[in-house]
Amino acid sequence: MSLWNELKKQYRYMDGVIIALLIILSFVPMIAFAYTTDKQTFAEDKTEAIITINGKEVDRFTLSKETPHQEKTYHPTDKQYNIIEVDGTRIRVREDNSPDQIAVKTGWIEKPGQVSICLPHKLMIEIKGVVSEEDEMIISY
Repeated sequence: MSLWNELKKQYRYMDGVIIALLIILSFVPMIAFAYTTDKQTFAEDKTEAIITINGKEVDRFTLSKETPHQEKTYHPTDKQYNIIEVDGTRIRVREDNSPDQIAVKTGWIEKPGQVSICLPHKLMIEIKGVVSEEDEMIISY
């Protein structure tokens, strides 16, 4: 008897229903996440890059088409350095002296939610969207 015939004997109708249901349910988080992020409306073509070292904010850049090209060097300690490059709507770690170069390999980031991290230097660049004025709520008591 072949392996296929053995599997057919053990397979039941409800097994197929359960497998199909689990496959469908596996897509629920993706759909829910896509739905909630679409509801957030940010100011058109405007984001902020927040640079933190060791959990403390050290700099903040507004990223837009009008943002000039610039480079800035950060020294988390005396022997460590990170060169950050800002170019319009995007930002990256251009160069650092960490052994693995993960932040450098991450490349340009520009969309809200994207992050570039240099763990040895405890440096993080996070992109956040600027909420449009239409979505700001005024709550009065």
